[in-house]
Amino acid sequence: MFIRLILRNAFRHKLRTSLTLVGIVVAIVAFGLLRTIVDAWYAGAEASASTRLITRNAISLVFSMPLSYEQKIRQVPGVASVSGANWFGGIYVTESNFFPQFAIQGATFLDMYPEFRIAADERKAFLTDRQGAIAGRKLADKFGWKIGDQIPIRGTIFPGTWTFTLRAIYDGADAKVDETQFYFHWALLNETVKARFPRRGDQVGWFAVEIRDPTQAAEVSQRIDATFKNSLAETLTETEKAFQLGFVAMTEAILVAIQAVSWVIVVIIMAVMANTMAMTARERYSEYATMKAIGFGNGFVAGLIFSESVGIALSGGILGIALTFPVADAFASALGTLFPVFFVSQETVLMQAAAALIVGVVAALIPAWRAAHVKIVDGLRAVA
Repeated sequence: MFIRLILRNAFRHKLRTSLTLVGIVVAIVAFGLLRTIVDAWYAGAEASASTRLITRNAISLVFSMPLSYEQKIRQVPGVASVSGANWFGGIYVTESNFFPQFAIQGATFLDMYPEFRIAADERKAFLTDRQGAIAGRKLADKFGWKIGDQIPIRGTIFPGTWTFTLRAIYDGADAKVDETQFYFHWALLNETVKARFPRRGDQVGWFAVEIRDPTQAAEVSQRIDATFKNSLAETLTETEKAFQLGFVAMTEAILVAIQAVSWVIVVIIMAVMANTMAMTARERYSEYATMKAIGFGNGFVAGLIFSESVGIALSGGILGIALTFPVADAFASALGTLFPVFFVSQETVLMQAAAALIVGVVAALIPAWRAAHVKIVDGLRAVA
């Protein structure tokens, strides 16, 4: 009887309830999408390994370091492996086809990043082909690349047209791994640069450093930087997560704004829901007075309003959560590789459900209190 009464009350004004549900659905979808955007911004940092450090020039990432640093870093106590890399920054066909491109020291780099799943034969083909390249699965699917395809990229930092042969396509170990990156041999880049611009040869943009004990990250970082103190190219070593968060910090104001807007949306729909429940309770004061007159308690009356409010909010929340997934997929497709890792996380879904529940509870607080404390005489007087 209680559930039937709640359902009848909730849909007594079908238009009002329907519009309220639509508002909640839109708010929950918007909230979930904005939280997913924030998660996507931090995806690189969250996917970082605790056993990897990044060593770069202390002045800026723009400045390179001598290749000779590699051997010196390898000799630092606590270091297990070192691999150099360079940002390439080329253009594929048009400027709109942006994706990260890196020149890497193949064998050591791939050993250090086991989250890149590559077939054994493809890995071997890449390592033995001087012109070979590796692409992420999402990137290959986007451009329709297949193993053996020739991929021309026009250099910006390193002028000229560079043609690579796709020898491997990697898959991420989980959804947090970026599958939109492109890798080729640092040795090819170095040989070409040395032939064209001898002074720019044997330079590395940064070193990925694998350490034996992640709890010793701070100590190993200090040892590496101390090794190159007072040199022509002093270094700054930090954890891979800190390195990634450095890029996020550049757009921190945008992230703060997005997070603020996501919560403002919840507050707005809470106000709308509260107004709906206030109108509902006000219209039924005479009914509540009658129920109290025949023996129903204050708790029962308040429970009706709470149950109706929470039921409407959770119904809208469930619909909103269900719609968030296709909306997020469409959003990710429209943005291409701007957000390499873009998926609705379990934490976001839980936050959406919690937001819907809170909206339902808070919206019913005042109407339920007033209905529970309405005097029988005052309520019955409203009938006349």
